[in-house]
Amino acid sequence: MSGSNRANEFQVVVVGFGPSGAVAASLLGAEGIRTLAVDRDRAVYDKPRAIALDHEILRLFDNLGMAGQLAPHIAPFPASEHFGARGQLIRRIDMVSEPYPLGYTPTMVFTQPPVEEILRANAGSYPSVVVELGTELRQLSQNPNGATLELCGDHGTRNVTADYVIACDGASSAVRRQLGIGFDDLVFDEPWLVVDLRVNGAGLAKLPRTAAQFCDPSRPTTYIVGPGSHRRFEIMLLPGEDPRAMEQPEQVWRLLARWLTPDDATLWRAASYRFHALVASRWRERRVFLAGDAAHQQPPFIGQGMCQGVRDVANLVWKLARVLRGNSGEALLDTYQDERSAHVRELTSRIKAIGHVICERDPEAAAARDDRILAEGGGVPRTITRQEIVPPLSCGLRADVPHAANGVLFPQPWVLTADGRQLLDTVCGAGWRLVLRGDSALARSRAVAARAAEIGMRLIAIAKADHDRGPGVLREESGVVTDWFARHACAAAIVRPDHYVYGVATDEAALAAMLSGLEARLMNRSTIKFNRGK
Repeated sequence: MSGSNRANEFQVVVVGFGPSGAVAASLLGAEGIRTLAVDRDRAVYDKPRAIALDHEILRLFDNLGMAGQLAPHIAPFPASEHFGARGQLIRRIDMVSEPYPLGYTPTMVFTQPPVEEILRANAGSYPSVVVELGTELRQLSQNPNGATLELCGDHGTRNVTADYVIACDGASSAVRRQLGIGFDDLVFDEPWLVVDLRVNGAGLAKLPRTAAQFCDPSRPTTYIVGPGSHRRFEIMLLPGEDPRAMEQPEQVWRLLARWLTPDDATLWRAASYRFHALVASRWRERRVFLAGDAAHQQPPFIGQGMCQGVRDVANLVWKLARVLRGNSGEALLDTYQDERSAHVRELTSRIKAIGHVICERDPEAAAARDDRILAEGGGVPRTITRQEIVPPLSCGLRADVPHAANGVLFPQPWVLTADGRQLLDTVCGAGWRLVLRGDSALARSRAVAARAAEIGMRLIAIAKADHDRGPGVLREESGVVTDWFARHACAAAIVRPDHYVYGVATDEAALAAMLSGLEARLMNRSTIKFNRGK
């Protein structure tokens, strides 16, 4: 099944054009892949749903040239202070400190409608991408040569064919249902009300300056500081409360009375949800892949819902590109489920643990919880970072030689160039990279440089700005990469197109063996070269 079938109208059809689908279409467009993106809705939903993203996701958006456009709609995510049953501070969840490991603020909040408009516009800007809104998938079938989709939209009802399909069509995914794929229930099911507000100056003065988690057993509540005047409350519903009735304005203002009155803010959205922890039992059915909410749903307690969907498509698209070009066999696509399902399950288990702490409704158990959390900090509120909650890749396309660095995100420093201070990806691009410690013997090895050139892998050597370095070595501003190499006791890192570390090495022999092993795993034949990233 590997390689592109030119008899098919499209190489990939993306079903669903929300954030995950729009990013998938952009990534495919950046690779020049013939893509059709469809969605039954014509317009972006005009109210916010997702509210948080992190530096991994903004790095990807920047790789696609969108970070500058998105900046006005994004703000730093402040620390979240957790208050116990008696209103006492019991811990903080914050971001890692500077210098930031990926070059951006590690966690951010955003306003979804304008951000989603930008994501959609970017996807539609690629010559190889066709976007059809107001178009619904009716039927999906597969054969050895591709997939056939019956679509109904402005062109009437018609069939299109594709080599592959990415289903980004949400939690109630029609594609997932047609494929008969069920969810594994990770056992979390709680009713909550999500309230978004535009708050005026008088109201803002009444509210906490940071995000807050009120772990009050009588009514657990989350408070999030969005961009500008946007504020969100997530309020747990109690047994016997009708979720639809609790969405009504009079009920919403009753729940918010502790903080605000109707004179302080405009109610933007109130929607009741059941917070679930669900993961698809299969992420691939032959030529069809599930991504985003179609593949998983998790509680929102550290704001990873949209991030997870974007990670899905970032993981999948570079692999599809290799297979469509005939550079890799179908087995590479099986690593998508291996990697993403394991990652989602592990992160969801960590989010669930946080959720169970927050959702405790028994007063005695809540008091014991508060004592335990404070004891973990030696009797004072401790700070944990959101970044340590998100796990690395634990399986899939990683080096066989075990190392703690395998599967982690490779850092991105600011480097000093003739054009000024720039992020590493801006200078060197993405794609497969071999990154070397600039003061190491590997950085001076002609054999290493020749091997990297032979397989078409971008070679990058980095040293601290104030260190001695050879020609062609980039100067990094704050030692982010140099310190990373020291922390992991290595001098070379092989970095995947999605910025995850394949493997690391300390000497030339180990590096040569690792490169040869990677080449064998990725390529159908030894003459095929790596595809450089955009």
